[in-house]
Amino acid sequence: MNETILIGENKQDIRTGLETTLSCLGYQVEAARDGNGVMNCLANANGRISAVLLNIFMQNSDGVDTLREIRNHRHDLPVIIVSDVSCTSKVVEAMKRGATDFLTNPIVPEDLRSALDRAMMKAPSMPAIDPPSISKPSLFFGQSECMQSIRRLARDVGKSEVPVLIQGETGSGKEVLARELHAESPRADKVFLKLNCAALPSELLESELFGYERGAFTGAFQKKVGMFELASGGTLMLDEIGDLDFKLQAKLLHVLQDREFQRIGGRETIRVDVRVIAATHQNLEKAIIDRTFREDLYYRLNVVNLHLPPLRDRKEDILPLAEVLMRRHSLERRLTLPSILRPVLVNYHWPGNVRELENIIRRFIVLGDAEAIAREIQIKTINRAAAPAYSHVSKLEESPILEQVTKAKHQAEVEAILSALNATQWNRKQAASALRIDYKALLYKIKKLGICLKPVRQ
Repeated sequence: MNETILIGENKQDIRTGLETTLSCLGYQVEAARDGNGVMNCLANANGRISAVLLNIFMQNSDGVDTLREIRNHRHDLPVIIVSDVSCTSKVVEAMKRGATDFLTNPIVPEDLRSALDRAMMKAPSMPAIDPPSISKPSLFFGQSECMQSIRRLARDVGKSEVPVLIQGETGSGKEVLARELHAESPRADKVFLKLNCAALPSELLESELFGYERGAFTGAFQKKVGMFELASGGTLMLDEIGDLDFKLQAKLLHVLQDREFQRIGGRETIRVDVRVIAATHQNLEKAIIDRTFREDLYYRLNVVNLHLPPLRDRKEDILPLAEVLMRRHSLERRLTLPSILRPVLVNYHWPGNVRELENIIRRFIVLGDAEAIAREIQIKTINRAAAPAYSHVSKLEESPILEQVTKAKHQAEVEAILSALNATQWNRKQAASALRIDYKALLYKIKKLGICLKPVRQ
């Protein structure tokens, strides 16, 4: 690989980390600490730069201004914007000014490689798929009868081409199930792509899904290929489908029905062969009643419905899963689950499901203090049990059952997020990493659920 990537980043540690990552991915690297440095590198590069990785918030310079300067000289150069914080307006402005793509810190190497592949119009790298017989599927499915039943159903459904709707609480393993369906399908040797519909504003989500033509809007200096084209022949997972903008749902329905679409600003009809797997933690039936989700799209996606039970409803899986997680994340394979943790793990209500269990196991491996972790879990269990058991009975009689279910789901998400924030001393980036979700998705959840944030330590 001879491509050279130019990094525009003022923070030394992040810049060094990106240089290392890009080198490991096979790229040549140049780096600058501000906008002037970026422009000087481009001026002296004699066309050697293949793409720019540009922080939107650099010291003494604004990434959007630097992007504008780049576009004045190089309309065709891919520029990927990197954002340290949640600033939707800045990202949208950058995309309108001609940014090719954007990423959120901390950057995952696989996401960086995929973004560069898309930016330079290459075939995307296919994520590694674990054979059904090894750790990840066995970790996810567990030993309970309900999960074994879902696994058998996944094997049968995976061999078909029908759309699948996966429903389940946050952290219950919807993406792992989607990958299992892909691995069991005739498309197993093709690409599997995932797009989180809750992580992007609607202005960007449409272009991510369908792409756009050069000149489609201000700043569209080159053609962008969307996820549907990139996933053609393979599988596209649309996570958090319940958060998809209502107007965009109509365009998605058209693609599912006709298997064709047009890029934004384009006239050419593009045909694709994509299997769509949708996932959500929301109650889509209630969303249809509330007129926030299209009924025709629901029935198009819901050809086969797989519902993942929460971890608290399959307690026989908790300890075996914990043991597997111990072996997976521990460098010392002899580590076993301490006896002091066993009863508290079984009795805990697990609002964050398998993801929360994994985070607790990883924390124990790092800290090694089983007693402290046991106390933390016991306090949560006691607080939940001490809550007035019948305080909401009268409200339950006054309002629909579905509303109560939704409130319960929201409360579970709030508890999971607060647990992660407390464990990381309210560092939102670390909390997002602990929860295994995108940083922007966490900020979206915090805002949506009305969680009051403490000041972040600098």
